[in-house]
Amino acid sequence: MKVESSALAKLPGIRHAFFTREGGVSEGIYASLNGGIGSNDSAAHVSENRRRMSEALGAEHIITCYQIHSADVVVAGKAWSRENAARADGIVTRTKGLAVGASAADCGPLLFADADAGIVAAAHAGWKGALGGIAEATVAKMEELGASRKNITAAIGPLIRQQSYEVGPEFVARFKEIDSSYARFFAPSAKAGHAMFDLAGLIRLRLETAGVGQIDDLGLDTYSDEQRFFSYRRTTHRSEPDYGRQIAAIALVGEIFAFAGQRGPTSATWLRLAGMHRGRLLHSYLQGWPGVDPPGNHLGFRRTSESNGY
Repeated sequence: MKVESSALAKLPGIRHAFFTREGGVSEGIYASLNGGIGSNDSAAHVSENRRRMSEALGAEHIITCYQIHSADVVVAGKAWSRENAARADGIVTRTKGLAVGASAADCGPLLFADADAGIVAAAHAGWKGALGGIAEATVAKMEELGASRKNITAAIGPLIRQQSYEVGPEFVARFKEIDSSYARFFAPSAKAGHAMFDLAGLIRLRLETAGVGQIDDLGLDTYSDEQRFFSYRRTTHRSEPDYGRQIAAIALVGEIFAFAGQRGPTSATWLRLAGMHRGRLLHSYLQGWPGVDPPGNHLGFRRTSESNGY
């Protein structure tokens, strides 16, 4: 149902997912976890698929923009409907329980997080958006809310990779006119006059230019992995009438998790409390915690309520 960034997965108080096409209710060319509101799939199926995604993240809602292949980024403080969705390609939030996402089916889904500041973001980076600066604009918007560039982790999700992305000479020329060094993102194609485009490489460069502290590229190709991913280009090559979309989403969570363990009635026990307080993780390790009944090998897990901001 999903793949994850190992770098984002380590961050406290944050949940994320690059959802695959598996684990949903859609049928036919949309099978099965199609999150594309703009597709011609059944609205009921898409709604159920997105509900499942929200549930997997532990979020109340997943919101996505009406994507326009731009470098426009908005701040979201609450959920919106499809009818009043922002026309943009990036969303930033500091609201707990609200998952912000991007839809894609070959374009690059990007997820961002500054765990210390308690700020997350999602962006949609096709070649137009990447070239236009969507990565830099998303980082700048996070910074406006209080994030630190060096503390931001950015993950590049499943997208069409260079070995699958053949382009014509006019496409290459467009990039070289902007910056001759962009020639590095094109490799020779078996087809005369054509080239293979490295979208992920361009996105990484723009993230590096934006000054983020860590970049994690999952290295997954949407075009070649039909079992797990939708692909606009694959659909086009097959002359299919439409295609599904993957969703990538990230959310802040405000829970406190308590773990208690004991080995034997006289051994020391430990308790770990992890919670978010103004975006910063609090750890407390206590030795010699009162005995846990019944004695013997035991590992308890409980979710505690949030109180006093902890």
